[in-house]
Amino acid sequence: MSGKQGQGRDMCVMDAAAKEAAVARFLREYPQIERAACDHPALLGCTDVDWSQIPGCPAGIPVLLRGLLDEVAGPEALRVLGNVLMNSVFHTSTAMPAALPFLIGLAAVPDIAVRPGLVDLLVVAAELSSPVDAANERQVLLLGNDCDHPEREGGRAAFAAHASALRALLEDEALPDGLISADDRECLLKAVEPHRYPS
Repeated sequence: MSGKQGQGRDMCVMDAAAKEAAVARFLREYPQIERAACDHPALLGCTDVDWSQIPGCPAGIPVLLRGLLDEVAGPEALRVLGNVLMNSVFHTSTAMPAALPFLIGLAAVPDIAVRPGLVDLLVVAAELSSPVDAANERQVLLLGNDCDHPEREGGRAAFAAHASALRALLEDEALPDGLISADDRECLLKAVEPHRYPS
């Protein structure tokens, strides 16, 4: 298990009702975020996604994504969003593929306070989107078969569809030192160029 997945041990595993309750609690604490305009370029199309039709996904994900841009609410928005987009330490939720384009776009925003946490979430999503070798019993035991976790293929498709945006982020010469470690960079590159990084 990688360090990023290890960090996931601190996450709170929630069922669908608990995820809805966590979003509602965030809205009570930061009501201004719900009223904020959703016109940031990184969030273009966010409200067009029918989040409530994704199994186990709270309808309030756009509010959490907007909250990431708020200096005060950002850390809590990231914590709640991370819990909503993960089903366990080893599995992303079915909402992760739909959220990835917006997470990639937000991670490219230079002055966003939660940028390091966003990069960490992208790395975890990239790791957990990797296909599982059905012949590797330990991998299957920990991660399950790909056929039982369609969110993995969805994650791979989302990374492939937004490869140019992720490459632009990785090639940004203005990135702060240490924001993306060499291991994290390789993990993200593997997500967009799997043919160059065979398992």
